[in-house]
Amino acid sequence: MKTAYPTQRMTPLAQKLIEAVGQSVHGKEDVIELAVITLFAGGHLLIEDLPGVGKTLLARSLAQSLDLPFQRIQCTADLLPSDLIGAQIYHPRTGELTFRQGPVFTSVLMADELNRTPPRTQSALLECMAERSVTVDRDRHILPDPFFVVATQNPLTAAGTYLLPDNQLDRFLLRIEMGHLDSEFEIDVVSREDGHRSVEDCEPVASKEELLVARQAIDAVRCDRELVAFLVELANRTRTSPNIAQGVSTRGAQALHRACRARAHVHGRDFVVPDDVRALLVPAWAHRLTPRSGANAAALLHEILGETSLPD
Repeated sequence: MKTAYPTQRMTPLAQKLIEAVGQSVHGKEDVIELAVITLFAGGHLLIEDLPGVGKTLLARSLAQSLDLPFQRIQCTADLLPSDLIGAQIYHPRTGELTFRQGPVFTSVLMADELNRTPPRTQSALLECMAERSVTVDRDRHILPDPFFVVATQNPLTAAGTYLLPDNQLDRFLLRIEMGHLDSEFEIDVVSREDGHRSVEDCEPVASKEELLVARQAIDAVRCDRELVAFLVELANRTRTSPNIAQGVSTRGAQALHRACRARAHVHGRDFVVPDDVRALLVPAWAHRLTPRSGANAAALLHEILGETSLPD
């Protein structure tokens, strides 16, 4: 028997952010919510979709609504690690080296078409995502807090791209798709043609300090041991499924656990419920699986979920 939980309103901060970003990214409240969950959880977001569906708008609007520094990098085949993280600059007059910071020294970093940049540059970003730091000539430089990466990749155009390695995919808390707008919203967007201008006009609705407080609040969200055991069972089933060559790692299970706690907080709860798992299973795990014979990762996860008994 399914347990009924009282309906909770979203927390004021989450509601304000979703409404503010929605002024630029129309008709995508569900996608915006997943982005806010990722940001609150302290993770990174991978958006896999076609050009022109609002990926950059989403990242810029989220940064603008929190008054956070924003940098966008167009990833290309000739992008060097130093173009991303910075480099030591030699001064002939003094004979000294000084470190010039790269665009990763920001709070919201948009890495557009990340799979078009070579593995060496991808590895430079991997340290930033995993360690929140940059190492140059054995000197470690700490990145700002918060540090939120929004990366994109085109799911169809494979020419001139480099597959993102599993260890980098594992660093993205969620992977989402924007999708095309419903006709009603698309008519409004096409008629205005003002998406990027609307971002510039967007006023901040919250501060960095409020975001950091929300992240601390997520640490207090309870996830009962029975529900954690359910997450681990789901992870084990991905590892033993004959249709999956590589299942979810322990880090992947931790990522879903963290994302569920963040979703619970966003929805005004201090405890995780099975609906949180249902809502986030595919965004949190589909990019971490390696299906066999071209099987669909999302379909496999739904099948595993349907075969696994939920806790009461």
